[in-house]
Amino acid sequence: MPQPEPVSPADLDRLFAAAREAAVAAYAPYSHFAVGAAVLDDQGRLFAGCNVENVSFGLTICAERHAVGAAVLAGARKLLAAAVYTPTAVPTSPCGACRQVLAEFGPTMTVYLFCDGTAPRRHALRDLLPESFGAGESGFSAG
Repeated sequence: MPQPEPVSPADLDRLFAAAREAAVAAYAPYSHFAVGAAVLDDQGRLFAGCNVENVSFGLTICAERHAVGAAVLAGARKLLAAAVYTPTAVPTSPCGACRQVLAEFGPTMTVYLFCDGTAPRRHALRDLLPESFGAGESGFSAG
């Protein structure tokens, strides 16, 4: 039996639109791989981000972390869902660093991966980042 969507159809449409729109703004002169992301917080607010590359590739900011940073700046601390869009034939998963940052603010969130070529894919973040490093395991506590 399929699991119900963790966010409303309207919020899912909003997430997808924001992520797709953010990809248009991506700065990707080196990889030519535009990525857009959007996150939804527990108050129903959306925050978007795009990848911003740097010639020193390790300094590149991923779209997912850009979106989380925008959310944190606005005071969000609990994220329910994320959408990641790439203008590709198959969806692209967040990198490991982005998965860990998403887990900081939404360990139980749902991540939607979508593209131009196939149907969106839905994943529980815990499935994308099993046995993640978290505040509970490290002895650190937030706040």
